[in-house]
Amino acid sequence: MKKKLITATALFSLAAMVWAQTNSLSTSVARGEAVYKKECLSCHQADGGGVPHMNPPLAQSTNVLKDKKKIITVVLKGMTDRVALDDEYYSNVMASHSYLTDQQIADVLTYARNSFGNKASAVTAAEVKGVRGGSTVTTVKKNIAPVKKSVAPIKKS
Repeated sequence: MKKKLITATALFSLAAMVWAQTNSLSTSVARGEAVYKKECLSCHQADGGGVPHMNPPLAQSTNVLKDKKKIITVVLKGMTDRVALDDEYYSNVMASHSYLTDQQIADVLTYARNSFGNKASAVTAAEVKGVRGGSTVTTVKKNIAPVKKSVAPIKKS
């Protein structure tokens, strides 16, 4: 009887861990889809196919599927170089998205890594924070200098 109880408890714990991992992945993917639609869709397209020679595809891309640090860095810092990805060159500038929170970046990358036919591990906010350099962005205030008038006002005659 005691052995059955221990076995049942172990199985329940294992099932709970698998459910939690699956649930957190699906939650992250759902949040990431919202970020993708707002921040990424116009360049990488609804199907993740990108725009030939301009914006690289996210579907089945080695850069999306392999090195998490590299793709996190691209999102944080943007990209200005003409780059070869999967035997094709892309030359459109990608702006930095460092204004997104660590969680938003983790979610959108988890979405990209698990959509468009991709299947890869989730990106965590802790991984983004590590690449960012330890500072977590929660809100961003844009420091915009006031416009100085460089032209003298027109005098009425």
